[in-house]
Amino acid sequence: MALRTTTASLAVLTLADARFPGGGHAHSGGLEEAVHRGAVSDPRQLREFLHGRLHGAGAQAAVFAAAAAHAAARRVHPHHWSRLDAEFDARTPSPAQRAASRAQGRGTFRAGRAAWPSEVLDELLTITGSPHHPVVVGVLLGAGASGTPVEAAFVTAYLSVSGPASAAVRLLGLDPFAANAAVAALEHEAEGVAEAAARSAGESPEDLPGTSAPALDLLAQEHQRHHREEVRLFAS
Repeated sequence: MALRTTTASLAVLTLADARFPGGGHAHSGGLEEAVHRGAVSDPRQLREFLHGRLHGAGAQAAVFAAAAAHAAARRVHPHHWSRLDAEFDARTPSPAQRAASRAQGRGTFRAGRAAWPSEVLDELLTITGSPHHPVVVGVLLGAGASGTPVEAAFVTAYLSVSGPASAAVRLLGLDPFAANAAVAALEHEAEGVAEAAARSAGESPEDLPGTSAPALDLLAQEHQRHHREEVRLFAS
């Protein structure tokens, strides 16, 4: 189902809202380290960074959010969540990125359970202990809010770029209008990422597509190291 043929539900808008207390405000998605290294210093470079993040970490998150929404709506066996968790780990080689995903997952779980409680969501926590962020988003929409896989994928794709764009305003003092314009320019690409992710939603966890973004992995690891040595604005 194409995004343009649907009307976004309130749950989708809420999860994508920067005011949703899921903890995303504490993460820059690697932008802080990129700024520290001089790789991003102006709106043009921010657009390039966001494009790469959307098609790297964003696309990977979208795949697992869509798969989780599909599985949650069908009330899969609880063992499915451990398989999905393991496969996301396998496709996220950076320990720092895995930790950031689980941290945001915990925050989103706490906030989401208050709004859309479900047995499936509780199963996810019981099985994984600390679920990954895209899986939590997928379960919230698929089990508690009657969302679709493509909507879950779009939310995570959008969050993968909106968070770093917001961080850019604080890190670089960029014009907020320019930062938001950089996100808006990715609308069609984000829709394409979400729709592609939704097409694989029914596959087994082991067969889900994987994307790689080695530069983001390296930035995440360096940020984690520097974060232990000096005060940073963001956790990742």
